Amino acid sequence: MVAQPKSRVLLSLITPDTDYQLEQAAAAERVAAKLGFALNIEYADSDGVYQTLQILKVIQSAPALRPHAVVVEPVGTSMVQVAHAAAKEGIGWVILNRDADYLTNLRSKASVPIFAVSTDNEEVGRIQGKQISALTPNGGCVLYLEGPTNCDAAAHRTQGMLAVNRPDVRLKRLRGGWTEAGACHAIQSWLQLGLGKQAVIDIVVCQNDTMAMGARKAFEGIDDVARRERFLALPFVGCDGVPDRGQAYVRRGLLKATVITPPLTGIALEMLAHAMRSKTQPPEQTLVTPQPFPPLETLQASTRRNEIVGLHS
Repeated sequence: MVAQPKSRVLLSLITPDTDYQLEQAAAAERVAAKLGFALNIEYADSDGVYQTLQILKVIQSAPALRPHAVVVEPVGTSMVQVAHAAAKEGIGWVILNRDADYLTNLRSKASVPIFAVSTDNEEVGRIQGKQISALTPNGGCVLYLEGPTNCDAAAHRTQGMLAVNRPDVRLKRLRGGWTEAGACHAIQSWLQLGLGKQAVIDIVVCQNDTMAMGARKAFEGIDDVARRERFLALPFVGCDGVPDRGQAYVRRGLLKATVITPPLTGIALEMLAHAMRSKTQPPEQTLVTPQPFPPLETLQASTRRNEIVGLHS
């Protein structure tokens, strides 16, 4: 019996420089091996134009080399033109963590799977807002590091956080760009400003764990010992909660809390495999539910214990 050729899948991710993107790649490799997909992973190095050219090059390659499907987490836009080019060549299109209002129209014309899988990023923001509330029972000021301006996930996380943020909690918002280096640079620049030098911050909240580590790195570089220790003693909150990174940071005390956002790639590949076998379209949009780590009740109880200790110290 002649073995059936494996279905080829291109996975295009943003960067190898964040915990979550590496977890996305690892989850994809595990599930692809189980499903029998021939998986090719490429990184866009946080460059939307480069990512577009990467994918178009593969789409326009010889038919025997083309993927049967592209799974992409876009750097910038939702890549509508690239999606149409893929569907025109009979290549499935799966978009991760991005709003894509063109999917309905594209699905009505395509014979291949076209769908989106996203973390419920507004819920991520609401969870972080509740974590902020638990850690600032008497109000205060949050240093809040967001992802890139052109990123739906970052925007939705901010929206969710603002929806539950208390009036007595003030925000100082910076852009960290998802990476440790970007967050470190943003904090260093802020510290060099007059306001940064005088600011009283009560908590540092970042839209991913990698940026939280970058923020800590920036504070570790402060020359003034007392000021450095004051910043490093603040509660740090992150997001993504990869087991051996974000969750481990919480257990080690480097983070006070994080939000677990399960990797989407494995879910997307499972849905893609089912769609290919059954020749049906999956749901147009699937949202994956995040979870706080530790549970909010545990975080609230920890804060109350610390307040009691403070009253009696």
